[in-house]
Amino acid sequence: MQTEKKVKLAVNGGISFGATLNARQLIALAEHLGDQELEVTTFQQLYIEVLESEVELIKKKFSDVGLACYPVGNYVKSLRHCNFCKGAEEEGMPVAIELNKRIAGRPVPFTLRPAYTGCPVGCGEPLVNDIGVIKSRNGYDLYIGGNPKGAYAKTGTLLLEQAQPEELYEAVDQIIDFYAENGKKREPFFKFVNRVGVERMKQEIHSIIV
Repeated sequence: MQTEKKVKLAVNGGISFGATLNARQLIALAEHLGDQELEVTTFQQLYIEVLESEVELIKKKFSDVGLACYPVGNYVKSLRHCNFCKGAEEEGMPVAIELNKRIAGRPVPFTLRPAYTGCPVGCGEPLVNDIGVIKSRNGYDLYIGGNPKGAYAKTGTLLLEQAQPEELYEAVDQIIDFYAENGKKREPFFKFVNRVGVERMKQEIHSIIV
């Protein structure tokens, strides 16, 4: 008898204060898991296994209690973010929510990790992730090509300074599109940036950078 295939889903509570989960969300997770183990990642996500035929049903059940589900693999991960400790408006939570909505789950050559922080303290670690956004003064600074691991660890390069929300969304869209179209199979984003060069990346979003 053939065993039905299982797929992984990445689950979290969406973009919120402190990346928290409430009791209803925990109950929904526990009901699904049964005796399964829950994998907790460093990117504010929980990995669960779901029967392929039940993916949409589980997504709906989790959505009803405010849990967000994302694909696992060569996709843009959901936005890692800070705790918005100075307030949603001051630290740009609506912008983080919209950015996550636009980019999370998009297919790319290799898992892409975006991060956001609402002030220069950088709790969301934007400088050591593939795409990093920092809210600074009255705008948003965009960094690319950071990497937190091993001998290749490096901080990202500032690509766009003091962008307004629509400029930020458009720039990130174009960057991801360019990577999706031109990245080699399983080429990490920081290696892609090193290969094509930051100046070329700037040219790709020339209509945004002035």
